[in-house]
Amino acid sequence: MLKINIFIGTVYGNATFVAEQVLELLQMLGHQAQICQTPKVEQVTDCDAVLFISSTTGQGDIPPELEQFYLQLNDQFPLLDKKPFGVIALGDSSYGETYCGAGRKLFELLQELQGKAVKPLLEIDACETLEPEKVAIPWVKEWLARV
Repeated sequence: MLKINIFIGTVYGNATFVAEQVLELLQMLGHQAQICQTPKVEQVTDCDAVLFISSTTGQGDIPPELEQFYLQLNDQFPLLDKKPFGVIALGDSSYGETYCGAGRKLFELLQELQGKAVKPLLEIDACETLEPEKVAIPWVKEWLARV
């Protein structure tokens, strides 16, 4: 059984819905998983694996509730010592270069913190998928098998 902390950045609630579906899956599989509502830096280090699920806002920006946490991680720079991580990015490809910008920034930071990406960043395009959880759940199952 793994302890997995999930961090969410959402604008309209899609990332939260996906995270709730992922949480249910992880708990059903017997893992100790939680959504970190008010994220703290120590929640990245006091678990076996971390999962970020974020939409993108503005010009490729991280949603406000996750942006401060991102800045804290960047400032405090807690080394993850090869801790497994995953990032699911929700976006809209019609925005061009800023598509899934928040997820890309999070993925890059977690690599800089020396985390271990056990699967590549998952980008879910709202132009192609109306139910992002149907793409995210199979990806999480594969991610979990590699953790």
